Amino acid sequence: MDGENHTSEDSELISETIEKLPSSVSREGKGKRLWNKVKYQLVEFNSLPAYLRDNEFILGHYRPEWPLKQVLLSVFSIHNETLNVWTHLIGFFLFLSLTIYTAMKVPKVVDIHSLQLPEVLKADLHKLQECLPSLPNMPDLHRLSGELKSTLPSIDLLPSFSRWHVMDLLYNCLPERFSHSNQTDVCVLRSMKEDVANLIAPLMLRPITRWPFFAFLGGAMFCLLASSTCHLLSCHSERLTYIMLRLDYAGIAALISTSFYPPVYYSFMCNPFFCNLYLGFITLLGVATILVSLLPVFQNPEFRTIRASLFLGMGLSGVAPILHKLILFWHQPEAHHTTGYEVLMGVFYGIGALIYATRIPERWMPGKFDIAGHSHQLFHVLVVAGAYTHYQAGLVYLKWRDLEGCRGN
Repeated sequence: MDGENHTSEDSELISETIEKLPSSVSREGKGKRLWNKVKYQLVEFNSLPAYLRDNEFILGHYRPEWPLKQVLLSVFSIHNETLNVWTHLIGFFLFLSLTIYTAMKVPKVVDIHSLQLPEVLKADLHKLQECLPSLPNMPDLHRLSGELKSTLPSIDLLPSFSRWHVMDLLYNCLPERFSHSNQTDVCVLRSMKEDVANLIAPLMLRPITRWPFFAFLGGAMFCLLASSTCHLLSCHSERLTYIMLRLDYAGIAALISTSFYPPVYYSFMCNPFFCNLYLGFITLLGVATILVSLLPVFQNPEFRTIRASLFLGMGLSGVAPILHKLILFWHQPEAHHTTGYEVLMGVFYGIGALIYATRIPERWMPGKFDIAGHSHQLFHVLVVAGAYTHYQAGLVYLKWRDLEGCRGN
């Protein structure tokens, strides 16, 4: 009977079989062994308690009110929630890795006097550092960057978070030095090896704050882990289902809200009024959404469309700051670049919400997508794709503001 769906009729049949056992046989021992073989089998939709009936187009492979131990172990078995669990669990570990990677690549300000470098090189680096407070605007950046790249061949070996600072910050100091034919300085630069080049970028960099970016990464990880946990544990009991669903909705609201933090903060960091206005609005909207999701009626299947519309509305509220950003920074290529990523993220989230609300494709062929391919799994994949797209946009924002600060605002 392994691998098949079972209903309450199966349990009654087992009970009748136990009752017919000869009195010489230990009914208790035999019954326990027989029951252990079938009590954790998957059941069909019509055998579920009312609180577990969410999608009538998923016909089978449910885990009804299993003990917590078996529920936890079911993460490694096949049922209709297996891919729901793993799509977001894998996404959680992906964003955990991205967070660690980003944290390790965040440039640090280094005191050159604490470095074990030759005095001539310390002096050279000190001169480079001194010219940063008054960076002049230079029109021919690409030509100068090419000259710098030929001067420091090892520049391409630097991590991306450091490379852009070496390429775009040092060019303001180097042309004057080249124009004066200071061969000593040129030779010093030419002789820098990869380890020294890796030290230059942190020396030159005064990085902007990273908290909005890490707030987004934290919101993404919370959402993905909460969703994965919800899909794994909700079948245990009605009480746990209630708690897990609220956690899941809170995670979605947290992801949407924190997704606004990098674009709003880095776009309007030099305009505190609009920065605080947009950040405050989306934060209040996220809190309000979480509070609404605490209402018991919010989890009923008939409110599926309302749930999707509420979260979709949160996402659409980001149109205003994006348009505002484009108006302010139309001349900046980074504004267009980040907007492209944000539009793509919105497409992923929007299609995911639409699929979630309409329950496509399982409504077309009920029972055919019970294990793989149903709407909630597709929704999960699109959420991870959208969040990763937003991560890429965040990197563009960091590079933009690290290099320019508030110049041009």
